[in-house]
Order: sequence, then structure tokens, then C-alpha cells
Amino acid sequence: MQPVLLLRLLQLASPSLPIGAYTYSQGLESAIEKGSVHDENSARSWISESLEIVADFEAPIVWRLLKSFSDRDIEAVSYWTEYFIAARDTAEFRAETIQMGYSLGKLVTDLNIGDDSLKSILLGQPEIPLPTAFACAAEALAVPHDAALLGLLFSLVENQVLACVKSVPLGQVSGQRLLLSLHPMIEKAASHAQHLDDDDLSNWAPGLSLLSMQHEIQYSRVYRS
Repeated sequence: MQPVLLLRLLQLASPSLPIGAYTYSQGLESAIEKGSVHDENSARSWISESLEIVADFEAPIVWRLLKSFSDRDIEAVSYWTEYFIAARDTAEFRAETIQMGYSLGKLVTDLNIGDDSLKSILLGQPEIPLPTAFACAAEALAVPHDAALLGLLFSLVENQVLACVKSVPLGQVSGQRLLLSLHPMIEKAASHAQHLDDDDLSNWAPGLSLLSMQHEIQYSRVYRS
């Protein structure tokens, strides 16, 4: 990858990106509350299983959205955007992706990256979830699709690790060891997502859905999901 494109990807996947990712735990806070995640090993198991869910649904949709934005295919972008939003099965998960998608979409327009056709497709969506905004931003920055997908997956995993460091809690060294050990799984998830047929996509994760719904009424909460 050209250095300039690598720098763009690093910025897009950075935790400093002002979209509020750090305020969400994606069900992890409930798992910590219930004791399911309580040390480095249980954190690794949780994140690994979460990554498998992402690899079966969110990541392949991002892959399709990257291709759709590249082709300037308005119908395909709208289809996969609506498909993803419809599959958010709790109020928190839906609010999370819409809030971050809106923030990233606004950043794309405020920074004036990409051509008018890209921004027109993005802003033409009634609601913008994170996968749609991320795919648009990656295409606007000319980041290669395979690298963009890896960047998104790494960002999602890093956010989970940071939540574990703060809330389990884990030490900083444990957090970095955990993140390093997940690299092969991130690579596997990206490859898996690129080769799934449409009929093989699945977000079946009833346990995670229940944790998310329980989080809505959890007595003490730090994260928004």
C-alpha cells in the first residue's frame, strides 16, 4: 500500500476519530456485570466470539458496501444499508450504529473528501449506519477495500479491548497482549467476510441480543450499549 493510503487508513481506524466509538461496549458491559468476562482469558473468548458474529454479518455487508460505493451503485448501497439497519435487533444496537454512522457521515462532508457522487449517495440514505459511512469514507480516501475491511475490524476489536482494560479491569500490558493475540483472528474474519455468499449472511446471536436488552435496564452503566 502507498504510504499516503496507509496514513489515511490509520486515521480512519483511529480511536481518536470523533464518532463516539469509545462510549459503546456492544454488550460487553453486561457480560462483565454478570461475571462472564472477568479476566484476560474470558475477555479473549468474548471478543473472539463477537468477532465471529461480525465476520458472518457486519463485515461482509461492509465488503459489499465498499464495492457498491466504488461502482457508484445507488440501489446496492441503499439495499445493504437498509438490510443492516433492519438486522439491528435491540434499541441500543440500532441507536449505536445510527449515531456513529451519522457522525462519520458528517465528518466526510465537513472534511470535503470524495467526489460529489459519493457524497450524494451517502446523504441520500434516510438513515446512515456505521458500515455505510465507513465504506463511503474509505472509498472517498481511496483506501484499498481489503485494507479498509481489516482496519474496521481492528478498530472494533481495539474498542472491545479498551473497554476490558477499563472495566474488567485489565492492566495495560494485558490489554496489549490480548490485542496482539487477536491479530490472526482479525485476519481470518476479514478473509471469511470476503467470500460469503448473500444467502450465508447471519447475525444469529440470541445471547448477545439478550445481554443488550438487559443492558438497557442495568442499574449502573458506563457505556451506551
